[in-house]
Amino acid sequence: MEIKLNTRVGDIVKANYKTAQLFDKNKIDFCCGGGITLEEACKKSGADLNALVPELEAMLTVKDPDSKYIDGMELDELCDYIEKRHHTYVSDNIPFLKQKLEKLCNVHGGNHPELFEVKELFDVVAGNLTMHMQKEEILVFPLIRKLVKLNKESADFKRVWEDAKKNIALLDEEHQAEGERLVQISELTSTYTPPADGCTTYRITYQTLSDFEKDLHRHIHLENNILFVKALQLNNKKVSQ
Repeated sequence: MEIKLNTRVGDIVKANYKTAQLFDKNKIDFCCGGGITLEEACKKSGADLNALVPELEAMLTVKDPDSKYIDGMELDELCDYIEKRHHTYVSDNIPFLKQKLEKLCNVHGGNHPELFEVKELFDVVAGNLTMHMQKEEILVFPLIRKLVKLNKESADFKRVWEDAKKNIALLDEEHQAEGERLVQISELTSTYTPPADGCTTYRITYQTLSDFEKDLHRHIHLENNILFVKALQLNNKKVSQ
């Protein structure tokens, strides 16, 4: 793809997820903030646009079969993929992290009081994400699956599309809120760097928190920059038929 100043950040990451590394390096939010242009993102983060563009162009020359495969999925298939891959990951790791953070607070909280704030923030993230994923699985993903079915059958889907649009907007807000909380956790932990007196549990917990944040970034990217965008575009296709 050709990168222009008005190219959306999310479209660049959609074309090749490896570019996410460069956006992270330049403090550019590619998941929750994927809807803004590259020029806007660089102004917001203070990144050097002239230096970033050649790096992105070079990275885009390397094929990324995973991104191509995901972008080619039908929307109902992508809903299934997100549930099986990312929802399962979040559900599996929340109990582990809650338990380990509780242990770290008990053992190391005296010397590292920031652990209590990390635990408090993660407890909020865990509770909110659990409810958030339930909304997706029970309400929004079924609406998207129905949109796909109605679109293919050329049936009237205006009411379903409006319902999906309203709920997608709410999910976008929730994505932003939890993303910001994880940024706070990252800052409190010095980007998940355990202290010199950190034990094995300390290191494993911080590494798992880091992995959890990275997975959530990809999770949100798949929804905000691909699934939700394409679902809402179905209305334009319907009108043009």
